[in-house]
Amino acid sequence: MFNFQYYTPTRIIFGKGTENQAGQLIKEHGGSSVLIHYGGQSALRSGLIDRIKASLDQAGIPHVELGGVVPNPHLSKVREGMALAKENGVDFILAVGGGSVIDSAKAIAYGLADPDHDVWELFQHTRTATACLPLATVLTIAAAGSEMSNSCVITNAETGEKRAYDDDISRPKFSIMNPELTMTLPDYQTESGCTDIMMHTMERYFTQGGNMEITDVIAEGLLRTVMKYAEILHSDPGNYEARAEIMWAGSLAHNGLTGCGNDGGDFATHMLEHEMGGMFDVTHGAGLAAVWPSWARYVMDNDMDRFVRYAVEVMGVERKAGMSDKEVALAGVSAMEDFYHRIGMPVNMKELGIAPTDQQIEEMADSCLRATGGGIGSAKRLTREDMIAIYKMARE
Repeated sequence: MFNFQYYTPTRIIFGKGTENQAGQLIKEHGGSSVLIHYGGQSALRSGLIDRIKASLDQAGIPHVELGGVVPNPHLSKVREGMALAKENGVDFILAVGGGSVIDSAKAIAYGLADPDHDVWELFQHTRTATACLPLATVLTIAAAGSEMSNSCVITNAETGEKRAYDDDISRPKFSIMNPELTMTLPDYQTESGCTDIMMHTMERYFTQGGNMEITDVIAEGLLRTVMKYAEILHSDPGNYEARAEIMWAGSLAHNGLTGCGNDGGDFATHMLEHEMGGMFDVTHGAGLAAVWPSWARYVMDNDMDRFVRYAVEVMGVERKAGMSDKEVALAGVSAMEDFYHRIGMPVNMKELGIAPTDQQIEEMADSCLRATGGGIGSAKRLTREDMIAIYKMARE
């Protein structure tokens, strides 16, 4: 195992009706003027925003609101939120939504805390954040894990770049998690979220060193749990226990727990998908499902022990007499594809609904190379040629 630091300062308030505590919790954390940031009309139609505003009113905290965050959240909305917050003296951001809303809120918080610099510079990695306004979340989509993580991803629609920035100073002060708030989600969005949760764990699982047995067992148990309840939700979307299991798994998958002791993880699949999201605006979890099988088959020879263990311990592959490691590993990938299909997820770009040209694939590879500083990966460090090969495999 390698040395590691585990830092998870976010307070979790989990269960039914917990959104009604938002005002008091913000007051406890020193907030005196709040920007409520959310996505589409569902938060309004469901009455969630009204309940949160009533909670803030009861706590005596003035507030303004800004909706309209879209999947793959845009830099333009971040700038709009910064302007509105400055105009109203906001000192606390409350994100009401899923990963896109939370990521947008984090970017707004960065920008407000350092108004003399362009916030996009953080995502270009030309400077490091020195401050971040306090923020909290009311989670409505179990997927990204942003409610406990140090990361956020923003899309610059003008340039087509989708970029991430990670810093512990952006971790939410608290996150309210009521599984009931996820029950109105379309099945495709629910299952895309389950896929994202699994990938956050898998990115940390396929590494070249530092693996701890306890971390592996936690990761494998989390993956098996998500698979079980993802299938339940596919046929029974109103199942509260399944919603609760998935919601908590999403937080544990991306708060650092499943990477303790290893080399930091692979994250090549995520970076490859970011380029697909930036160019084609695909749903993030579905995009991950569409590229992972091709990545897995391409890199497995470089990390065979991990792929064999994954096949047996997570996918339940029975190793029969005479099976080679490669056959076991490939059976694990095929079993994963079968699972994706059972929950309505794609396993390639054609099923995802995109068909990039060779030129577009080269553009995505070049952009990914720039975003990763020259390469990415732990199971296998990917070069430009590797990225192109994986994209083309996923396109077929």
